[in-house]
Amino acid sequence: MKSEASSPQIYIDQLPQVRQEPMRLLRKCILENLPAGFEETMSYGMIGYVVPHSIYPGGYHCNPQLPLPFLNIASQKNYIAFYHSGLYADPEIKNWFTKTYKARVHTKLDMGKSCVRFKNPEHIPYSLLGELCRKISVADWILIYEKQIRR
Repeated sequence: MKSEASSPQIYIDQLPQVRQEPMRLLRKCILENLPAGFEETMSYGMIGYVVPHSIYPGGYHCNPQLPLPFLNIASQKNYIAFYHSGLYADPEIKNWFTKTYKARVHTKLDMGKSCVRFKNPEHIPYSLLGELCRKISVADWILIYEKQIRR
């Protein structure tokens, strides 16, 4: 569900009550764990975390006017989504995450290429997602992006 909200706080405030607290906690988890240099923004109608043009002037190859995307969170119709580009672009990170998730979380992992879906907000493993956020710095993400995606 794409939002027209102009800020992350407005995005969260416009959600149904049942989704507001999990999204606040998820946003807080990301902000506390994401390495320095990433910038919070609204992108693609979701809360996004990007490499700003001041660090990576070339921007996103699909649209260079946009900053380089890294992570997004969104309240979709049937789930809360956590989109992490490192899961898509770095097999080592994906393997670590899937193994660690299975070892620590009692619910089945519902995951696409870069999207982890949480149908029940009570089952969001905030500490694990925080660890995932810390695994890739801005410099690491730029290297991975240029090697695996931009070509």
